[in-house]
Amino acid sequence: MNSEFNVPIIHPDGMDSFHFGGMNWLFNFTKDHKVFHINRIEDYRDKLNFPLPPHRKSVYDLIFLTKGSSIRSKGLANFEFGKGDFFFLPAFQITSHESMSVDAEGFFMHFDLSIFKYYNLEKFLSKFSFLHSQSNPIVKINTEDIPSMINIFERLEKIEGLEIENKFELIPLYVFTLLNEVSLHSEKNIKTKKNAASILVDAYQEALSQYIYQKQKVIEYADHLNVSPNHLNKCVKSITKKSSQDLLKEMIIL
Repeated sequence: MNSEFNVPIIHPDGMDSFHFGGMNWLFNFTKDHKVFHINRIEDYRDKLNFPLPPHRKSVYDLIFLTKGSSIRSKGLANFEFGKGDFFFLPAFQITSHESMSVDAEGFFMHFDLSIFKYYNLEKFLSKFSFLHSQSNPIVKINTEDIPSMINIFERLEKIEGLEIENKFELIPLYVFTLLNEVSLHSEKNIKTKKNAASILVDAYQEALSQYIYQKQKVIEYADHLNVSPNHLNKCVKSITKKSSQDLLKEMIIL
């Protein structure tokens, strides 16, 4: 596949021009923006150029809404989320952002895995299923627990704005605490265990996301997953109501 069709990878230092279209406006980005950033959605919402086309980011990001709603994609699927919902996106995952309501409020945050190296915490991130490339990116928070999430975000906001030497001794601890708090709700959101067909379809979609520039035939993915093309197609149809070829074409277009 010609490289001109590649979905662009957006690095933190290019997010202002991508999200705001080169607007003549002073962005409130700190010198640590490349590895960590947090902002209030309501401070930026009316300056964003929706819809944002398909892209990948080199950092992990998340949105937590305390008001309003938004529609954002992860891979081939669109997700609508609202008050009390998190949307998580792992690094280098294909995404587009369709819309955000004019009354949207909450927090946006991105982070690079390097922030966790001080405490050697990056090895524990795999336990958070919502950070996986093929997981459901939405985690719903109980109404009574929303204030505790806001408290963590507000603390991170304050720390990011401080000019202190030990800033990155504090930030990873609060981010890791936030992820652990969310995981308690994530476990409650999972109502049933996935069957073998669902697991295979998840693996197929993840492989599409990772290898679409190298592999454009279903049989190549079937070989990669150690199943027959026929079995792969049956599983995909049973879960998605589409053929394995349909998903492949959709990813090529995306």
